[in-house]
Amino acid sequence: MDNPTLTFNGHRRRLQGIAYRMLGSVAEAEEVVQDAWLRWHEADKAAFDSAEAWLVTVVTRLSIDRLRAAKVQREHYVGAWMPEPVLTDGPENPEQLLERADNISVAFLAVLERLAPEARAAFLLREVFDADYDEVARTLGKTEAACRQLVHRAKAQVQEGRPRFSVPRETHQRLLRAFADAAARGSLQDLKALMAEDVELIGDGGGKVQSFSKILRGSQRLAQLYFALWRRMGASVRMELAEINGEPGLLRFVDGQLESAQTFEIEGERIVRIRAQRNPDKLARIAQLLSSKK
Repeated sequence: MDNPTLTFNGHRRRLQGIAYRMLGSVAEAEEVVQDAWLRWHEADKAAFDSAEAWLVTVVTRLSIDRLRAAKVQREHYVGAWMPEPVLTDGPENPEQLLERADNISVAFLAVLERLAPEARAAFLLREVFDADYDEVARTLGKTEAACRQLVHRAKAQVQEGRPRFSVPRETHQRLLRAFADAAARGSLQDLKALMAEDVELIGDGGGKVQSFSKILRGSQRLAQLYFALWRRMGASVRMELAEINGEPGLLRFVDGQLESAQTFEIEGERIVRIRAQRNPDKLARIAQLLSSKK
């Protein structure tokens, strides 16, 4: 490889990480990075003070443009829109975007959806990728004062929407194993006992498969939902513990086919929120990865 290619590949993981957190889609992030590569290939590199700064700026601005267009599309999305999940427990590959679990989790990406595109970019560059404010300002074409204000407001919004408590990884895994076991046994009472009384379930079917158009709430209601699936499908349903976006989650299979990727927010010893990604388009990458391991 020539030096420009080596230089680009040296920054690829960072660029992919920015684009994925901006867009919530691995496929769109890859397209943005590929577009940046084409621009890099044609650019006058002698004019750059910093290759990394130039590449980050290009990827960030391309992501902002895409996010603006996506937000219009998501207004007409069928049901709740949730990011594409990624498995983060395998060998290193371009999809392993994890630096810290707290800034790649599905819950964190869902909170980022509240932010306007430029605020999202400013927050990510500063708070996740540790860019100085002068770098953020150059990337966004704004003053440092304006960027500080963007980040300040974004931090407040993110803090408001983030889970209130973090739990040890061992607790998270133990509760999910218990939940998967209760679902496999069809134990209505055990399922209910693992959930907070005001637990929420958010589903994303994308109009491709049946899902819930509204958030479902209540431990009795959700326990009955999992119990009903067990009564209807029995042993043809199984759950597997997996690391999804840097945190323990569950993959659910029906008749051997991946049906959903479920992530869980936990407070204390109870599940308070479940996000079930059922859109087959957003599960395709995980399904392909699992198939390749067989």
